[in-house]
Amino acid sequence: MKTKRVTLFAGHYGSGKTNIAVSYALRLARDGRAVTLADLDIVNPYFRAKDSAEALAAAGVRLLSSPYANSNVDLPAIPQEMYAVVDDRSRHAVLDIGGDDRGALALGRFAPGLLREGDYEMLLVVNCRRPLSQDAGSTLDILREIETAGGVRFSAIVNNSNLGPETTAQTVLDSLPYAEEISRQSGLPVKMTCADARLFPELEGKIPNLMPLSLQKRDFL
Repeated sequence: MKTKRVTLFAGHYGSGKTNIAVSYALRLARDGRAVTLADLDIVNPYFRAKDSAEALAAAGVRLLSSPYANSNVDLPAIPQEMYAVVDDRSRHAVLDIGGDDRGALALGRFAPGLLREGDYEMLLVVNCRRPLSQDAGSTLDILREIETAGGVRFSAIVNNSNLGPETTAQTVLDSLPYAEEISRQSGLPVKMTCADARLFPELEGKIPNLMPLSLQKRDFL
């Protein structure tokens, strides 16, 4: 799998970016890479990468997260050790970015280092099954908000349209025109389409760059 050293996942609430970030980090680790996963979503304390801490540790993935993760405290706190993520070029880094312009403000603190190195990709996770991103126009509004707040431009799209446990293979197939329209209007390629691993046998060969996911505890896809 061809990757950049730093991969950032961002998208609106409910897009499933945290689950994808966890799965992507585990995939990199399986490929033999040294990986750090940084949870920069300082706005939403409920669905966090820390929910998968055991699986990540077992795979050798280093997890950095807010000390307020998995609590009902919602403070814009970033551990000091996170500032070394973009500077340690001996490891691959996966960053889970907050779900709107306010959440993406944390990214702005890392933007100069990312831009200076230039070995990164920022992926917009989209989900047409969520109320605030049901069409290309509203989804592109989210894209622009995050780019403006974070100071980093998106490089590709990840289609993660789903209905949680109720998702069927047809749910995923029906979302393809939505992702293609976002791609057409933004000029960004669709890097991959994600789907629950249980649906992979039905979808394999029908969708290019299909990435199977396992549901993180307490999270949707």
